[in-house]
Amino acid sequence: MSQVTPEVLWAQRSSNTDPEKNFIYLTISVPDVPKENLKLDLQPTGLTFTGHSETLKRTYHLELTFYAEIDPAESKTHHTARNVEIKLRKKDLNDEYWPRLLKEAKKVQFLKTDFDKWVDEDEQNEAPEEDFSQFGGGMGGMPGMGGAGGGDFSGIDFSKLGGGDGPGAEEEEDDESDDEMPALEGEEDAKDVKDAAQDAKDVPDAEKK
Repeated sequence: MSQVTPEVLWAQRSSNTDPEKNFIYLTISVPDVPKENLKLDLQPTGLTFTGHSETLKRTYHLELTFYAEIDPAESKTHHTARNVEIKLRKKDLNDEYWPRLLKEAKKVQFLKTDFDKWVDEDEQNEAPEEDFSQFGGGMGGMPGMGGAGGGDFSGIDFSKLGGGDGPGAEEEEDDESDDEMPALEGEEDAKDVKDAAQDAKDVPDAEKK
């Protein structure tokens, strides 16, 4: 059974006055891993994650050491059928971004910038706030997870998975296409008018006979 390092996307915000706007956003890509097969140990200096997918016959394992400290008690999690999303509260209030996520300044293949959520440091005040309403409140202990680790994966609404335009946009496009169909009916009406005109033209010839 294979063990792989999952892909991790990250983005961040910073503030020296508002702790709620001073965080790291992580998305760990682990499809088909149910919450009962997750182990998340979150510490001030890093995290350890393990997840197992029965359907894919795959075990995911991840260890990260952060550039600076975070506050596990104020961090939040959200589990979906494809990902584990984590909002990590930075411990120190600071307007400046972390220069990188990890303590060591080396490139790792599994870590990528989340461009859907990334905002430049000088533009973050104008950016819309992220919706974290689906995230569990605080880092609660889960069975099999000790210390300050663990995550609250309860109350998950799988109907709200996905993003972007979603199926609704495609349905709207189909409706718009259907609205254009009556033009064919107009062509048919025009043909009827032409036929009627031809019939009227033929009447005098019949009367002459």
